[in-house]
Amino acid sequence: MDQKYINELRQKYIENPPEGMTPKLVRNMTDSDLLDMHYFLTEDDDFDDEEFEEGFYIDLF
Repeated sequence: MDQKYINELRQKYIENPPEGMTPKLVRNMTDSDLLDMHYFLTEDDDFDDEEFEEGFYIDLF
């Protein structure tokens, strides 16, 4: 992963930490932990739109 991208993410979350986090905790996170946190905070962003992306989805209803 690009170190510049990781630094930008770290700065973003230091300035506006997720609920339950502090800037100090974000500052001391490993790069891997930071990327994991970012993934889990944004993983559902693709489904915020009304339209679904092309692909395979299982309809449970």
